[in-house]
Amino acid sequence: MTENAAAPGRPRRARRARGARESLASIVLGAEALIVFLGGLALYGLKALPAGIEPWWGIVVGTALAVLLIATSGVVRHRWGIALGWFWQLVVVLGGFLEPALAVVGLVFGAMYAYATIKGGALDRANAARASHDTNGE
Repeated sequence: MTENAAAPGRPRRARRARGARESLASIVLGAEALIVFLGGLALYGLKALPAGIEPWWGIVVGTALAVLLIATSGVVRHRWGIALGWFWQLVVVLGGFLEPALAVVGLVFGAMYAYATIKGGALDRANAARASHDTNGE
C-alpha cells in the first residue's frame, strides 16, 4: 500500500485549501525560525548578553523563539495568528539592543512578512473574486 492510499473502507479526507497569505507567511516564519536559532548561537558565541546573564541563555532564547515562530506558522490562517507573527517580528527587532545584526535580521524578515501578508491577502481576494465571477457567469 502506498503512503497516500486511504485505509481500506475509509474515504480520503480532503486537504484544507490554503490561501497565498497563509502559505507565504508560514514560509517566512519557518525560514526566520532557522535564522533566529542561529542568532541565539551568535549571542552565545559573542557573549553579547548583559553582565550577570550567562551566555548560554542566548541559545535558550534563540531556540525558544525559533519554536514559537514555527508554532505560529501553523496558526497564520487565523487573524490572531498573523498578529502573533507581527509580535515576533517586533521581538526580533528588539533583539538588536543585544546585537545590532539582529535588528537587521528583524527588519529584513519584517519586510518579507509584510509582503507575504499584504500581497498574499491581495492575491487571495483576487482569486476569490475570479472564482466568484467564474461561477456567476455560468
